[in-house]
Amino acid sequence: MPTTTIAGHAVEVNDEGFLTHPDQWSDELGTELARLIGIELTDDHWKLVHFLRDDFAHQGETATLRRVSTQTGTPIKSLFDLFPGKPAKKMAYVAGLPKPKGCV
Repeated sequence: MPTTTIAGHAVEVNDEGFLTHPDQWSDELGTELARLIGIELTDDHWKLVHFLRDDFAHQGETATLRRVSTQTGTPIKSLFDLFPGKPAKKMAYVAGLPKPKGCV
């Protein structure tokens, strides 16, 4: 796996730029990952990012958009507003997690 430096930290990433070791993630790294895709994180973003990280720790896989919506009470439209385009993929990227299953 390629290694890159993000926010001053050497991390391993896959060919799409997703972290291959979620334990290398930090809030500082998440902020920089978001900046790289044009997102400035607000409290609403952080709520979702931290949910994804906690859920991944318990479930062993990245939550789908539907799961994020139902578990956090965030309407899917709001997920698209916060992470435009491909919210599931972008949330996982910022959270330092693998893409959810079924994400292209």
